Amino acid sequence: MAEDSLAEIKEKGTMVVGLDDSFPPMGFRDESGEIVGFDIDLAKEAAKRIGVDVEFKAVDWDGVILSLKNGMIDVIWNGLTITPEREESIDFSQPYLENSQSIVVQADSEIETKADLAGKTIGIQLGSSAVSAVESEPEVMATFEELRKFSNNTEALMDLQTGRIQAVVLDVIVGRYYMSQRPGQFKVLEDDFGGEQYGVGVRDGADSFREALNSALDEMIADGTAAEISEKWFGEDIVLK
Repeated sequence: MAEDSLAEIKEKGTMVVGLDDSFPPMGFRDESGEIVGFDIDLAKEAAKRIGVDVEFKAVDWDGVILSLKNGMIDVIWNGLTITPEREESIDFSQPYLENSQSIVVQADSEIETKADLAGKTIGIQLGSSAVSAVESEPEVMATFEELRKFSNNTEALMDLQTGRIQAVVLDVIVGRYYMSQRPGQFKVLEDDFGGEQYGVGVRDGADSFREALNSALDEMIADGTAAEISEKWFGEDIVLK
């Protein structure tokens, strides 16, 4: 039997996008409660080019892959890092953004390097790729007083702001967005926990749908639409070519 994931999506008429709705600038709720963001704009444009509507569904990030596998959502489009562990259970579109797991501290913090994290309480988002990035350096992690896990980065940064924790490890793209919103409050260290790439997560084996998604991304990059969306959210074009 031929693989018909694209036909199924088109017959349904809607692409359901799963996301953590507190992940600016990728996907988050604005003051009126509407879901907005860089990935939101990309997903809307891709759906239009594939010829379907788009619906955004907020899911618990820790269980987002399960939501995809059980058919509750059709894609994960929300700053999803391509990792070997994830590739074992789901497929990905082509990568469209470079990212790194950065260390954010208060602007006046004496912490300058990873070595300075010794004896400190570090915040991290549960289920995020920051967790595996930190765990991949056990000799550094062993020096922490505590690795405290939060349901989202916003809560972690609030605790950093109030001094309850001393650093947060998170996607540099997200960290820089928060810094632009709160000038002078935080700084990103030069040290990080490694580079990575973002891709759109699709169900394992949904090849025709994944190919249509890649075609839509290629078109958006070629005609400048992706660059426009990037400039809107980041002030520059950072989309991978």
